[in-house]
Amino acid sequence: LELIQQGAEAKIYRTEFLGKECIVKQRFPKKYRLPEIDEKLTKKRLSQEIRALQRCRKAGIPTPAILFTDLVGNVIFMEEIPGVTMKEYISRNSGKEQSKAVERAVERIGETLALMHNADIIHGDLTHIKYDFKDKETCEHKLFLIDFGLSQSSALAEDKGVDIYVLERAFLSSHPGTEELFEKLLTCYKSHSNKPDPVIKKLDEVRLRGRKRTMHWLSS
Repeated sequence: LELIQQGAEAKIYRTEFLGKECIVKQRFPKKYRLPEIDEKLTKKRLSQEIRALQRCRKAGIPTPAILFTDLVGNVIFMEEIPGVTMKEYISRNSGKEQSKAVERAVERIGETLALMHNADIIHGDLTHIKYDFKDKETCEHKLFLIDFGLSQSSALAEDKGVDIYVLERAFLSSHPGTEELFEKLLTCYKSHSNKPDPVIKKLDEVRLRGRKRTMHWLSS
């Protein structure tokens, strides 16, 4: 096993499974929690992640295929997705000549996010998006949503609005001055969402709460 990343919730390894390269995600115990509570929460989040990945694929949303799960060891073996993160893709193609390609990529995020919310799946951390280069000649790409460790099922517009807000804050932080580009993402989201108005209304409310917290922090 090759350790490639460690977060607050899990360790990520690269290895082989049945002759194919794959990613292994292992949730580890949290020593600051009571063991019985930690085990219960870990199992719950692992099950939510597996369920979200399966539901996304059923809804036609590209996600890594699950190859094997170990519910005792809290481990998921998943298909490794090649390509680059969406953050890297936008940074590399930020010049005027590549602007159309970036617009298409961002619009694809909006469409994919709408399809996911239509299925009442909340990602929880939409900074994890990967662009897979499928055809180098036509430059046709496939967008994958990855890392559903904070996912949940919810039909609430509030949860969907917060999902978009997390993406917006990460997007504008990584790519300052791209508010207009993010608006294209939202336009595409609205055109593919079953019920866009309540979600966008909640997004605006969450934005307002965020600005109030920022102003309170600056004035204190």
